[in-house]
Amino acid sequence: MSDSSELLLAVDFAGTGIHPSSWRRDDSRAEELFTPRYWADLVGAADRAGVDFAFFSDTFGVVSDATTVRGRLEAVGLAARLTTATTRIGLIPTATVTHTEPFHLAKAIQTIDHTTFGRAGWEVAVTPGVVELFGRKNDQDTASLWAEAHEAAEVAARLWDSWEDDAEIRDVATGRFIDRDKVHYIDFVGEYFSVKGSSIVPRSPQGQPLVAVTVTSADSFGFAAQRADLVRIRATDLAAAFELAGRIRAAAGDRPIFVLLDVDVLLGDDAAADLAQLEAWAGEPYRSDTLVHVGTSEDLIELLGDAKGVDGVTLRPLALPSTLRHLVENVLPVVRAEVAPTTGTLRDRLGLPRPANRFAAAH
Repeated sequence: MSDSSELLLAVDFAGTGIHPSSWRRDDSRAEELFTPRYWADLVGAADRAGVDFAFFSDTFGVVSDATTVRGRLEAVGLAARLTTATTRIGLIPTATVTHTEPFHLAKAIQTIDHTTFGRAGWEVAVTPGVVELFGRKNDQDTASLWAEAHEAAEVAARLWDSWEDDAEIRDVATGRFIDRDKVHYIDFVGEYFSVKGSSIVPRSPQGQPLVAVTVTSADSFGFAAQRADLVRIRATDLAAAFELAGRIRAAAGDRPIFVLLDVDVLLGDDAAADLAQLEAWAGEPYRSDTLVHVGTSEDLIELLGDAKGVDGVTLRPLALPSTLRHLVENVLPVVRAEVAPTTGTLRDRLGLPRPANRFAAAH
């Protein structure tokens, strides 16, 4: 990310890999999946190799298939743990807004932005069909879920601004830690949320942490165009990806956004045989809704060189520890010839301005 013209590179850190049988591999480290060492090792290696963003998937859905990994670490808490294991990579956990209060999400993401000196993001998601886990409200259709997501993102943005940048005065003589006139109620009232605020967390290094979303529908497309800084897309070939990226940029208008194509990846000395083994364990062929690369590191480097119609790619390893090792050892040294120590926030490195505080501007 040191050069904004470079292709941005992200990795989706999902369990032992996105293939449901990946945990059965000898090198999966499945026995360590719920330990801090597993995540610190993998994300730390990606950080040192020059990966720009680490995405951490999450959902309220409970896996019931006994042959698949059951359970996961909560993504926001995991990202918080990794603040001390990394120095440059952006940490972007998924946090679904369904059945979740935006006040809690906002302060959690804001805290990670503070503890990483400006390396936090939030991938917004919705989760249908899990009302029985909460007993809080009735099920919602897709349009309602994303309308709620818009409100949650708006609440978070206002909470992130609720402290002005110079609200902390720490005046020993008068005993005042803050200037109370610079900490604001947000007084948000919508269809889904009514939040007075303010946040308990002072304004963070980025002002507004990055907001990300994965486009899989017309509703998520609308959210991306209006609110996201990072937009993940899925397409089965580069031409379709470039066309979708163009439509998202057009819908966003003058607002700067970065579009990243999801690419499912399995690298290895005999990646085709590795995939065949995964499919045999699963009892069915692997199917994906996006571009799939099963092969050599050299061919992946060529694919990345051809992906100039998007701003970056999010690599989704089918088998995470083994594929990440090939990425770090063989791919990143070529596409990131030099990984210089990085200073500044994610916004600085992307060339995005630090947003003005809406409440300060209103004075």
